[in-house]
Amino acid sequence: MSVHYTLNLRVFWPLVTGLCTALVCLYHVLRGSGGARAEPPDGADGGFPLLKVAVLLLLGYILLRCRHAVRQRFLPGSPRLGSHSAVSPRHFREPSLGILLESYYEHEVRLSPHVLGHSKAHVSRIVGELVRAGRACGAPGPIPGGGLALAFRGDFIQVGSAYEQHKIRRPDGFDVLVPLRLPPLVALEARSLGAEPALAPAFHGCFVCALKAPPGASGGHWLRDCKPFADGFCVDVRGRRHLSAALVLRWFQSHLQRSLATVRYSLEGRCRVSLTPGGLEQPPTLHILPCRTDYGCCRLSMAVRLIPAVHLGDGVFLVAPPLPPSPVGPLSELPGGLRADALWSVNTARQEQKLLGWLQERAPPGACYLKCLQLLKALRDLGARGLDPTAATQWGRILSSYVLKTVLLAVLLREGAPEQGWGEAHLVKRLEELVQFLRDCLLRRQTLFHCVLGPGGAAAEVGPLPKVLREAAPVDLLAAFDRHARELAAARLLSTWRRMPQLLRAYGGPRYLAMCPPPRSQRTQGFPKDEP
Repeated sequence: MSVHYTLNLRVFWPLVTGLCTALVCLYHVLRGSGGARAEPPDGADGGFPLLKVAVLLLLGYILLRCRHAVRQRFLPGSPRLGSHSAVSPRHFREPSLGILLESYYEHEVRLSPHVLGHSKAHVSRIVGELVRAGRACGAPGPIPGGGLALAFRGDFIQVGSAYEQHKIRRPDGFDVLVPLRLPPLVALEARSLGAEPALAPAFHGCFVCALKAPPGASGGHWLRDCKPFADGFCVDVRGRRHLSAALVLRWFQSHLQRSLATVRYSLEGRCRVSLTPGGLEQPPTLHILPCRTDYGCCRLSMAVRLIPAVHLGDGVFLVAPPLPPSPVGPLSELPGGLRADALWSVNTARQEQKLLGWLQERAPPGACYLKCLQLLKALRDLGARGLDPTAATQWGRILSSYVLKTVLLAVLLREGAPEQGWGEAHLVKRLEELVQFLRDCLLRRQTLFHCVLGPGGAAAEVGPLPKVLREAAPVDLLAAFDRHARELAAARLLSTWRRMPQLLRAYGGPRYLAMCPPPRSQRTQGFPKDEP
């Protein structure tokens, strides 16, 4: 579903003309029925209202024809006209890339703030009730049966592009962190795996969390008291009990189901909700369809990814890691006694939001760096057209939204802050700079480090970080992909950028559809067969 928020003039003007004509006809019909008793005996004026209606219809038709003639006069001629065109196309230049990008941004990329705001409000209300119900269902500490369990902390954290002002196309996908509360007898000792020499680069950004006694607890009694928790949520790694992401996710899904059953009846009058179980590929997804809203345009089906998160400190959370690319090998073949279900990934969404806010405060009015990020995402989506499902999935993994956001942050931090060169007039130049930097990172000419876990990090802008993050090795976001995949992605990225005018004329909105012949197949839509 693609939601367009700009006005379709081809439908608007005929609709307005017809509506005005209908109103005039209705007015004269009502006037004629009210004054029937005063009708002249010879009916001299009986045809005058009908004559005026006919004149209005004729004027409306003439205006539409004149408008069509003006558009044909000032827009470049259609290729289908060939040499029979009344106006030679040599007298007109093709629209520049900047104009095409603006048109594509307005028609296909830009989100309506009104619709996005209402969608986020629905998500906040529904997820808030669900999390509060989950907190009431269970509390940390002893539970019936003598075990220890996790619990919802009672709040949730909105993360992702929808809350960072760079989401594109559809306001129907959201990410929410659901913090979990550990029992009072349990503490965690996180350790980065970036310094493991035998580990594949795809796992250098992962962490493991060993159980440890909280301050003031004696070793023998603590081991005995926390054994139920360790048996239910931990696995053995190198002789110590480590918190398992897979076991936590399994408990999280079952607890979400119980919480949803608690609030489903109270939500029936406002929306329809359903929960799709997650797995190693993605967390559980809550589907929300509002039944009634203030405006009909906001009745969109929304998918909310509910991500269980363990608080590490200073606003940093541990979440289940994404699946590594296929060339890494099976997850069961990890060296050094490591287990795949004991691995965690760090989530620094709070720090990244602070960093974006810091940049926004120092950016001049009208800076287009977020617009460049949105168009970079749109360029990625255009580059995926014509690919088979396997290649499209690989393309999307390499050029993920997080990687593209990190590219923008790296370029901005390299300059210190957005300067005057990030104005709307420099949109094409800045977008090309981002494409070139991303190409260099794919070809290993530069390294795309994590914006927080990079060399030196961005601690001064994002605030304090936990000690385990400050001491962690730098993380290269593209290190998980092999050389061949990165070179193919770089070649296709450049091919997409070079053919942006043709692609935007094909997909950039109704105004430019007549300026190029309709493509015969997906392969001919901007990409020849001899290019990746």
